[in-house]
Amino acid sequence: MWRALTILFFGGIAGTAFGVAVGFFAYPYVFPPPPAMDNVSAAEAAEVVATGTFIHANPSDPIHYGKGGVKVLEKIVFLEEDFEVGPGPAFHVLLVPESEIRSSAVVDNSMYVDLGQLRAFKGSQRYEVPDGVDLANYPSVVIWCERFNVLISPADLQFTS
Repeated sequence: MWRALTILFFGGIAGTAFGVAVGFFAYPYVFPPPPAMDNVSAAEAAEVVATGTFIHANPSDPIHYGKGGVKVLEKIVFLEEDFEVGPGPAFHVLLVPESEIRSSAVVDNSMYVDLGQLRAFKGSQRYEVPDGVDLANYPSVVIWCERFNVLISPADLQFTS
């Protein structure tokens, strides 16, 4: 009798924990947020410092992917209209002082600049670059999962002269 109650109790706890974990990952797919639609004015567009494209860093990982363009202006990082990443928790936009990032360890061990939490998984968005940041020292823009320290999608920047 006690054995059956113990199994029922711990099974209920394990089942609840599993259900909550699945819910955290399934929620963004079932109820996706609307796409963001920020714009860059014509005056700001003239100040383009660098451009890049987000890539799928690990093709064997179907959950963590990204695509679309990024423009870096003098004081703004602008994710373009075609930007898209797979949904997940606590994604942030980072400027990273390393080039050709393809693993989480590179980002985790660098002194990056966190521009803020990703506002949408799809669509154009803008992020302010803090004062005193020399963009020439940051050849990559990265979408990073802060909660699990996982690289979602890097973009290698090509600087204009």
